[in-house]
Amino acid sequence: MNRFNASLASANVSHIDSSRGAATPAIILGLVAALVVVFALLVMEKSHNYIANADEEMHEANEANGLAANNGETFEWRMVTSWPKNFPGIGMGPENFAELVNEMSGGRLVIHVYGGGEIVPALGVFDAVSTGAVEVGHTGGYYHIGKIPASPFFTAVPFGMNAQEINAWLHHGGGLELWRELYEPFNLIPFAGGNTGVQMGGWFNKEINSLEDIRGLKMRIPGIAGEVFQRAGGTAVTIAGGELYTSMQTGVIDATEWVGPYNDRSFGFNEVGQYYYYPGWHETGSNLEFDINLDAWNRLPEDLQAIVEAAARAVNQDMLDEYTAQNAIVLQELIEDGVDIRPFPDEVIAELKSIAMDFYAEEAEKDETFAHVYQEYWAFFEKLQVWHAISEVPLYLNRDN
Repeated sequence: MNRFNASLASANVSHIDSSRGAATPAIILGLVAALVVVFALLVMEKSHNYIANADEEMHEANEANGLAANNGETFEWRMVTSWPKNFPGIGMGPENFAELVNEMSGGRLVIHVYGGGEIVPALGVFDAVSTGAVEVGHTGGYYHIGKIPASPFFTAVPFGMNAQEINAWLHHGGGLELWRELYEPFNLIPFAGGNTGVQMGGWFNKEINSLEDIRGLKMRIPGIAGEVFQRAGGTAVTIAGGELYTSMQTGVIDATEWVGPYNDRSFGFNEVGQYYYYPGWHETGSNLEFDINLDAWNRLPEDLQAIVEAAARAVNQDMLDEYTAQNAIVLQELIEDGVDIRPFPDEVIAELKSIAMDFYAEEAEKDETFAHVYQEYWAFFEKLQVWHAISEVPLYLNRDN
């Protein structure tokens, strides 16, 4: 009996242990599954929080950049220029700028371009933009010499920087900051807006063999160059480009400078001028400008401001490339057409340079702002001259001989 009971007890224990062994894997699997579910829920919650935080950070960043505040707002500007509508080179610069801004902004900033005289006179661009009558203009700084005597330094001055040099000064030598400081009282912010490169000396209906031949000569020549020409005995006048052909043809003026072969032939100056002189001592690299009304500029969100700046830089370089190519092509055509192309006599150039240097010194004594801009300009120019004396100059002399 004892042996039987012991066997039975042993059998019951074995059964219980066997049942427990069979249940254990199921219990473990259940626990694992529960842990997986809990872990998945935790991951989903963290992911949701991460996405929410990322969205919030992006929203804050957009607000900081002025994007969220924009809410898709669009802007429409009018640009007036000092050039005939769609005129090659300088007239197409504003058109190209407007097209680039429109494309890069996705149509959020649309600029309508008007030629000289369509809305305001060709030489009235500065005032129209300054007063807010229009939002932006494309012109030359030396047209404002009556308001800002130092403004020609940001276009071209006699025996000054070439295109490559003025771009270096403006964008990497402190010139742009100085320029904007000068224009701020007029409620304007300027941008470089293209460069024609070194120009020709002009079309004359009288031979220039000495400085004596300039005396009494009436010539269209703006800016500081006009002041120098006056001191040399001539009469300087400022006339819009669209009026120059008739003025030469009728004898209102005896000579005119404009740009170079590309633009000069477009105006037909080879039909009304007997002699085509070089070099362009008066405009060694004429920088044009986009002037934007400060109130209009400040209303733009930061991304559109960046687009405007990028478009201006692109047009600035593209215009110089175009002039470099087209002047070379058209010059050859003028030569083939028999145009009388002549250099100014060395003594004339030397006298004009001497007069120009005297003018700078005298104006600097009279006008503190002029003196400051002149000193900054010439200090950078002298550094460039030292570099170019061992780079550009010897290269040209050896390459082209």
